[in-house]
Amino acid sequence: MSGRDSALARKRAVLGGRHAMLVVLSLLMVFPLVLTVSTALKTDADVRSNPFGLFSSFSTENIVAAWTLGSFGEYVLNSFLLSVPSTLLVVVLSTMGGYAFARLPFLGRTVLFYLVLLGLLVPFFAYMIPLYFQLRSMGLLDSLLGANLVLASTGLSFGTFFMRAFFSDLPTEIEEAARIDGASEWQIFARVMLPLVTSGAGALAVFTFLQNWNNFLVPLLYLPGGEYRPLTTGLYLFLGGRSVDIGPLAAGTLITVLPVVVLFVAMQRQVTQGFLSGAVKG
Repeated sequence: MSGRDSALARKRAVLGGRHAMLVVLSLLMVFPLVLTVSTALKTDADVRSNPFGLFSSFSTENIVAAWTLGSFGEYVLNSFLLSVPSTLLVVVLSTMGGYAFARLPFLGRTVLFYLVLLGLLVPFFAYMIPLYFQLRSMGLLDSLLGANLVLASTGLSFGTFFMRAFFSDLPTEIEEAARIDGASEWQIFARVMLPLVTSGAGALAVFTFLQNWNNFLVPLLYLPGGEYRPLTTGLYLFLGGRSVDIGPLAAGTLITVLPVVVLFVAMQRQVTQGFLSGAVKG
């Protein structure tokens, strides 16, 4: 065997090993989800007798039990009321902030940008207790407005950093031509620059929505009354006293993760394109 053939064989072996490892890792990640779906859609007797059997029976009794006994229908609505407004706030403010830091020359721009990035370095645990008392003094504790503001504030630093990368790479000739045509700064932003970064804004929206939907601490701390309890805390409370009721628990878990899985699958191409573009431009 020649040296070239030997090198080609080694390359194929390395690629085969990588692919095999990726397949194994994918199976390890997908199997718990498949097992959860199977358990949620099985009869309660089948779950007890054959807990690891995949799709050995079909029944909606566990989903009905979780939806009615666990009040998951109300939790789904509350999750949307918490995730959608906070996501819109992050996308709108991050897009405007990213444009300002990337395209507008003003005094102290670099210093202010690094101050914004401090939000990525300070963990939420460092200020969650003072924030509780701050919201209580402002009358925003146990309210959708207060929880949405907290969720939005946790994503603004990353969102601004992410969108700044997109705006920074746009050629200056575009805005210069718009200014020559008499466009105002707002018109340049809204009509000229913003359409060019829609992939980044879409990726940020999906990422932020997933993060806020799965957030557990913010609703638990700042919505103590339980009126606006989302799926994450609702599932936690549903777990209490039902550690042996595997079927309803699996159904509750499925109800919790299904919307975000559907959203990510539907927007997978846009998310991948947005993050890859941001990585290249950054």
